[in-house]
Amino acid sequence: MNIGLFFGSFNPIHIGHMIIAETIYDRTDLDEVWFVVSPQNPLKKRKSLIHEFDRLRMVELAIEDNFHFRASDVEFHMPRPSYTIDTLTYLSEQYPQHRFRIFLGSDNLSQFKKWKNYEQILAHYQVYVYPRPGEKREFDHPAVQWVDAPLLDISATFIRESIQKGYSVKYLLPQRVEEYIQDKKLYL
Repeated sequence: MNIGLFFGSFNPIHIGHMIIAETIYDRTDLDEVWFVVSPQNPLKKRKSLIHEFDRLRMVELAIEDNFHFRASDVEFHMPRPSYTIDTLTYLSEQYPQHRFRIFLGSDNLSQFKKWKNYEQILAHYQVYVYPRPGEKREFDHPAVQWVDAPLLDISATFIRESIQKGYSVKYLLPQRVEEYIQDKKLYL
């Protein structure tokens, strides 16, 4: 199978993530999308992250009605911080029957050359890039495929700040995720 890996902190997962995943699934050769919850992104600060198991649970709740989506905690069991090439190598060894591709927002593409062994990613894996507001299509490589997807400017930071200030996040999160955040009093 062709598996798309959507890496992220998902702090929290929101409808923007869901729309991007569904759009890329629908417009490419993917059989499944795995949401890989990253315990620690080497390019992000850790202090604003809630516990990884809460983030994984929110992903599970968000995708529970979509049979071609999966939640993955693979990076919970790997050295930290998580590096995409290490996860890709591990998954390729564990699941040799699958072909893995990764999702990347065009805003992250400008940082891509800072990634550990980015050349190996381009040599062995397909990269599906979705547009982000204000970013241009300036990266050209045979392994990079641009996918037409809606331009969404929804951020987890905006959602966390809204929750802290007591503002509504209705329609920004899947309902089950919003309920989970309220029940656990997360981001307050």
